[in-house]
Amino acid sequence: MTRAVVFAYSEVGVRCVRELLSQGMQIPLLFTHADDPLESQWFGSVRQLADAHGLRVETPENPNTPEWIAAGAAADPDFLFSFYYRYMLDKAWLRVPRRGALNVHGSLLPKYRGRAPVHWAILKGETETGASLHYMEEKPDAGALVDSQAVPILENDTALEVSLKVAAAAEQVLRRSLPKLVDGSAPARPLDLAEGAYFGRRRPEDGRIDWRCPARAVHDLVRAVAPPFPGAFTELNGCRLAILETRVDAQTARYPAEAPCLYVADGEWYADCVDGRRLRIVRLAINGEPVAPGEAPPALLSRQPLRLSCGELF
Repeated sequence: MTRAVVFAYSEVGVRCVRELLSQGMQIPLLFTHADDPLESQWFGSVRQLADAHGLRVETPENPNTPEWIAAGAAADPDFLFSFYYRYMLDKAWLRVPRRGALNVHGSLLPKYRGRAPVHWAILKGETETGASLHYMEEKPDAGALVDSQAVPILENDTALEVSLKVAAAAEQVLRRSLPKLVDGSAPARPLDLAEGAYFGRRRPEDGRIDWRCPARAVHDLVRAVAPPFPGAFTELNGCRLAILETRVDAQTARYPAEAPCLYVADGEWYADCVDGRRLRIVRLAINGEPVAPGEAPPALLSRQPLRLSCGELF
């Protein structure tokens, strides 16, 4: 029976571990993360899945110690798989499996290598992304490609919606690739790294809206960080506004000379942007509480458009 040491977390981790098990892969050792109580758990639990199947599960703060690498070698794996595991694995781990170490990445490699690939793809206005299965090298997301599956990014898709599409694509890629990996017929196509770039991690502060950007770019930021992620925000008249959902409106800006600005019209929130387009703000919250146009605090109630500060680049 083919054996694998597995590192897995999040929805991609759950789906891919389930697929390994369904195809009869033996998993003598599985690493995952302890859930952070401050993080929104929109994804399934690798830990619960592993416990249900009686697998040995470990959650080390540092998997790269000599002791853990020795434990991996003692598991005698044919393969090592990493499915959305959040720690970088030392190159010593790549020498542990007899037949190779592979990773699932949430983009169409070589595009959007590095951190937060789904969020960056939405921010950059992409109309598709996907999941890629590739061999691991010391340089992250740079090893030869085994297979990939594209998924569409629709105009109003949020990062959660795209993440679930990517998780389903990862499952499909592994389902059709695993038999080929086991029998030795899987392709390994070198990546041309010049066709993509690395992107860094994103933090909650990166959700600050830069109102110097056109309406489409603001909309892309809003959906790239929409709940359950930290969300897009701005400040206005001493209030911190969370802009949770938007649409690029068919009508042009009502107050182009005042743009960027916020106002209420026909019972809806709107923001006029610097490019002459306007956004309909579907959901807006203050201090975590949804606020309808007629329920705004006095600082935001006005018959005139309220100028928005351009602030810093997001």
